[in-house]
Amino acid sequence: MKTLFEEIKASIKNNYNQDRSFWRPVLPWGGVFTIKAGRKAVSCTPLYVEINLKNTCTIDGFLMLLYVILHENENFPRELSLHLGREFVDCFLYLMDSYSFTTVKLLWIWDKMKKQQYKSEVHKASLIIDLFGNEHDNFTKNLENLMSTIQESYCSNWRCPTRVQEDQQRTININCGGLREFSQRVFCHGAPPFVVLNMQHWKSEDLAYVPYYLDLSDHKYLLEGATLFNKEEHHYSAAFQIDGYWMHYDGLRNVNLILLNKPPEFLLLSSLVYIRATEK
Repeated sequence: MKTLFEEIKASIKNNYNQDRSFWRPVLPWGGVFTIKAGRKAVSCTPLYVEINLKNTCTIDGFLMLLYVILHENENFPRELSLHLGREFVDCFLYLMDSYSFTTVKLLWIWDKMKKQQYKSEVHKASLIIDLFGNEHDNFTKNLENLMSTIQESYCSNWRCPTRVQEDQQRTININCGGLREFSQRVFCHGAPPFVVLNMQHWKSEDLAYVPYYLDLSDHKYLLEGATLFNKEEHHYSAAFQIDGYWMHYDGLRNVNLILLNKPPEFLLLSSLVYIRATEK
C-alpha cells in the first residue's frame, strides 16, 4: 500500500496539463471526531459524543509541511523523535497515511499544545475546540526546544555588572556603558532537521526574492516550503515542493492540493521552512 507521500509524488509525475490537483482532499479544514460509548453507558442506549474542530488552519499548513519533511530524509523521523517523541512521530505518520486527518489534528492538540492555547466548550453532546488565532502561537511556539539557540555577549567595560551574558532565543539589549561583542548564535541541541522563519507581512510573490538556502551553524538549509496568510479571510495555507515542483495546500477549499505554476496571488508570507541539506 502506497503512503500518502508516494501518492502525491505519483500525481505530480503523471501530471500532463500542469494544473492537475491531487485526487482527494488532504487535511480538510476543521474536522469532526465521533466517539461511540459502550451500550451500557446510558440505559443500554449507544451514546455518541462529537469533538468538533474549528479554525484549524492555524495548524493545518504546518502539519502538512511536517509530513513532507519527515519523508525528505530517512534520518529525519529518528532525529525528530528525540524532540517530539518516537510514539508521536510514528502515530503521526500512520494517521496521515491512513487519511485519518481529524485524528492527526487531535494528536497535535492534545500531545503538543497547552490547554490555554485554544478555546474549548461543550455544546449539547459536542466538545468544540476552536483554534482561531496565530499559527506561530499554535504550532511553532511548541517547537522552541527543537529550534532553540543560544548566544554569548561580552561587554568591553570590565566594571560592567553583566559583562558576560548568555541569551537563549531572545536578542540582547543591555546598556553596560561600553561596547558589547556578540558571539555566533548556535543551536542548543545541535542542528535541527528543519527551521522555521517568521516572515509575516511579506507578499507571496516575494517568494522569488527570499534565499533558497541558508548557512546556519556550519550547516546548509534548503527552502522546503512556506505558510501563507489571507488577510481578508484571516486564513492560513501552505506551499511546499516535492521533486522540484511546488504545490499549494489550502484545507478550506474543495480541491485543496494543487500544482503551482506561479506563487499564489494576494497572500502574505507567514513563515518560511528550511530543511537541513543532506551531507555528502
